[in-house]
Formats: sequence, structure tokens, C-alpha cells
Amino acid sequence: MKILGINAVFHESAAAIVVDGKVRAACEEERFSRVKHAKEARVDNPQELPEQAVRFCLDHAGLRPEEIDIVAYSFEPKLRRAKFKPEWWPDKSLEDVFLTSLEQVDGAVAKMMGRSMGRALKYVPHHVAHAASAFYPSGFEQAAILVIDGIGEADCSMLARGEGTHIRVIESLGYPHSLGFLWEHASVYLGFSPYDAAKVMGLAAYGDPAVFRREFADILQPGAQGYCVDAQAVGFESVDPRGLDALFGPRRAPDGDFLAHHMHVAAALQEATDAAVLSLLRRLEQVAGGERLCLAGGVALNCVTNARIARMSPFREIFIPSAPHDAGTAIGAALAAHCAQHGARQPTGGASPYLGPEFDESEILAAVRAAGLTPRKCKDAPREAADMVADGNIVGWFQGRMEFGPRALGNRSLLADPRRPDTRAILNRRVKRREDFRPFAPSVLAEHAEDWFDMGPPSPSQEFMLFACPTRPGRAERIPAVIHEDGTARVQIVRRAANRRYHALITHFYQRTGVPLVLNTSFNDSEPIVCTPAHAIATFRGAGLDALFMGDILLTSET
Repeated sequence: MKILGINAVFHESAAAIVVDGKVRAACEEERFSRVKHAKEARVDNPQELPEQAVRFCLDHAGLRPEEIDIVAYSFEPKLRRAKFKPEWWPDKSLEDVFLTSLEQVDGAVAKMMGRSMGRALKYVPHHVAHAASAFYPSGFEQAAILVIDGIGEADCSMLARGEGTHIRVIESLGYPHSLGFLWEHASVYLGFSPYDAAKVMGLAAYGDPAVFRREFADILQPGAQGYCVDAQAVGFESVDPRGLDALFGPRRAPDGDFLAHHMHVAAALQEATDAAVLSLLRRLEQVAGGERLCLAGGVALNCVTNARIARMSPFREIFIPSAPHDAGTAIGAALAAHCAQHGARQPTGGASPYLGPEFDESEILAAVRAAGLTPRKCKDAPREAADMVADGNIVGWFQGRMEFGPRALGNRSLLADPRRPDTRAILNRRVKRREDFRPFAPSVLAEHAEDWFDMGPPSPSQEFMLFACPTRPGRAERIPAVIHEDGTARVQIVRRAANRRYHALITHFYQRTGVPLVLNTSFNDSEPIVCTPAHAIATFRGAGLDALFMGDILLTSET
């Protein structure tokens, strides 16, 4: 059984291929199109499919379009019609446009696949696809499931239970009770784009949540087992929402200074979010039971909240996929369709994040020649890269299959020395060209992680850079470039079995420096993470990197 999964309804367009229950490939469209998030979340474009990502997935699996048995699309138009109320829009006519565009998905899929799929086109409810993306790859036979994002067809959060091949929806929180929308509005208020929740999370560490705690209690109201969002206070129902301005003062202009009250707003939002999610988890534990939790939805990218969940929720084991945001629903839709069709699942069918394109040495050398550069082949690339990082260089590390999800996990990464106090400023200003407050993450050898960080309860998702962990006493001073303002770090643990070459690089760095970790940030400037050797070379040149390793091929700034 060969299933193509697609996410295209809002943003983070993506595709995935599942063959006999195993995830063979997955990729976001932005990595090919070089347009961040692939497309805007508009009412008139859910029929715009991630065709380049689909083409990659088919090619990697060695399949032709006519060999695909099922196409699974991660949104259910019938459920939208049944549950969504047009008056939730600032302009009711927008819903008509959206539904008309959804009706065109059938034809768009038929055009892409070269035939009408008929009943083989399965529309999977959006939050069920999110849930499937977490539960089926988790390896758990039974688990409680929580999905929190902006909105699906009409719901903003979903409580469910997974058992074997079945996911049972227990309860949902409908619009306007959306943590995702609240974060989008807060991002815009703070001068960012709606997609910049990660920036707000970083800014929160500089503020005092107590300053606006009372005001946020009016907006986001956690109860004993759940939460409510006051849509009118936030301004959800307005084309140009200004609710936060009335509560917190003037919003920040996109190029404006960061004032103290901006930081306090971010801090209060983070604190309120933590309380709301923990409250909802108490409800989930009551209705779903068990000690295992699967988490998905865009809010599951919040490392601070995830750390609170790991330490303070009723659940002892947690799994979050590497792509809990909308892109991950491409995998989830395909896995949900497989389980519905066959009643069987792979134990850990999609847990690896390395599901994207890879390039052999001949392809890398062709890109180098096309760029007019002179390469050198390394005898031991991990060792040479480690030495260059230890000497203070900024190194591009382009290896193997690209990661699926928004975090670079050692195959499309920029690496630097975490010991140098100036590393963070150099990366933010010269290379990434972004705000000075933005933190960087450490990739640490799994066997030494607990010596340097308070990791909390073990989770395979600690390999995906999804938890903010406190630094052990006496360690922060040795690695200032990866420690955030609040003393935490967004840690990625690296196991040899998961990424042999990256583990070898960090091991060599440890042997030379006594520090078992390197600074790891995504291999990009302001564009999407690099996918191809040509992308890597362009960013190597444009960002002024000191060195670029692609497989065993090395380019340096003197090349």
C-alpha cells in the first residue's frame, strides 16, 4: 500500500510518502521553492499543492504517480461545513471563498497525479492528522494525545486517546479558544510576522511576567481543567485587531526598538500559555488516562512549555515528533489513511527526522564546479570540522538526508564554538542578520547531556531540540554562546545510532576541548533552510561562512 500525504490547506505545505506503513520520505515545499512557509495562509489557496515536495517523495521512493494507491489530504471539507460558523470571520464572505477553493482540491490532485483519484482521495480531519503524526511514530501502544494549534476545521485544541491503530477523539475546544491565534496576534503586536512565535518565546526570557499577569488573566483564562480565550479582548474578530494595544500600550513597529513593556508582554504570554496547557493536560489525564502523552500542533514547538509539561504534567513519558506543526500533518494524514485501510502500523514508522533529500559526491562536485570554486576532499570530515569549530570558525555542515521539521538537527546546520562569548553576536549580526536577543541551541552528546543540563524525564523527542533545559551549576560559564537569558538552553541530544557523523564531530570537539557539545543553528540566512548543494554554496558565500563541509568535500573562505 503506497500512500501520498499532503498538507496544503493553510501554510507549511508539505508532502510525505508512506509505503506499507513506513514513512519513506517527507519534505516541506519551502525547501524547494525557497519561499518561507511555502505560501501565505489565505482563503483562496488550499488547492495550491506542494508539487515539488511531492515530486521528491515519489522519486525517493522510486514510484510513479500512477502507482500511488491513496492520496491523503490533511483537512476535511465536510467537517468544516458542519462545524465552522461564517460569522467567525471579520467578513462572512471569506468562508464562501475558502469552501470554493477547497472544492478545487480534487481537480488539483487529479492534475498532479495524472488521473482522478476518486474515492482514493481521502480527506483526513486536520487535528486527527496532527494526532496521527505523533501517536503512530511514538512506539506507544496506548497514549493520551493533545493537539494544540491555531485552528483545524473549526477546533483549536483536541483531546484524544490512541490505542493500537485507532485514535479516538474525546473532546475538542472550538473557536475562539485558540492559543495558536493568540500567539500569532502577539507576534504581530511585538513587531514580528504571524509566523514568528519562536521570536516571542525567545524575547519572553527578558521580561517579567508579573507586570502584565492580571491583564493576561482576562485574555487567557485557565480553569481547573482547561482554558478560555476572550476573542473580543484580543481582537480576533477585527480585520485590523488592536485589542492588545488597548491592554498593553503601543505595539512595536517591525523596525522599532524593543521596550521593556514588549518583553513583559512576551513573558506574561509564555507564563499564561504554560498554565493553560498544564490545565488542559489535567483534563486529558482524567478523560484519557495512562502515563504516556503524545503532543502535536504548532504550540508543541514551544520548548519552554514542553519543559513544563515534562516536569509538571501527570504524564511520565512524552513523545513529540520533529515536525509537530502543520507540515507534519502530511505524515499524519498518510499514516492515518494506512491504519484505517489495514488496521496495522509500524512500531516506530516515522520517528527519524532525516526524511528529506540527500546528494552524492558527484552531485556535490557538480554544484561546486558550477559555482567556480575549488574543492578539497577530506580524509576525516568530522574531525576536520571539529578542529575548525574549536579554532573559532563558523562552519556549514551539509550531510546526508535533510531534516523534516523546522529545526536543523545536524544535517543542514551551521556550527560554532559554544565557549566563545562573542559567537552569539557574530552569528546574529554577521551570518543570520537577525535580532540580538535570539538564542542558539547546543547539540550535546547523549552520553554527557545530564552532566551539563538538567534534562528532565527522558524522551526520544530530546533528539529534536524541543525542550528548554536548565544548565547544571558551574557549566553556563563555559558555554555562554548557547545559554539563554533565563539560564536554559534548547538542547538537542545526539546519539551515535541516530547520526553517526554528527556524533563523531562532537566527540572530536569534546576530545580537544573538554566540552561535549557544539552550537548548532539552522543552515540559512533569512531564507528557508538549505536543501541542495547549490543552496548551501549560495549561503556559504552570502553569509560569509569560514568553511563548508558537504559530505567529505570541503570549501573554505579562501577557496
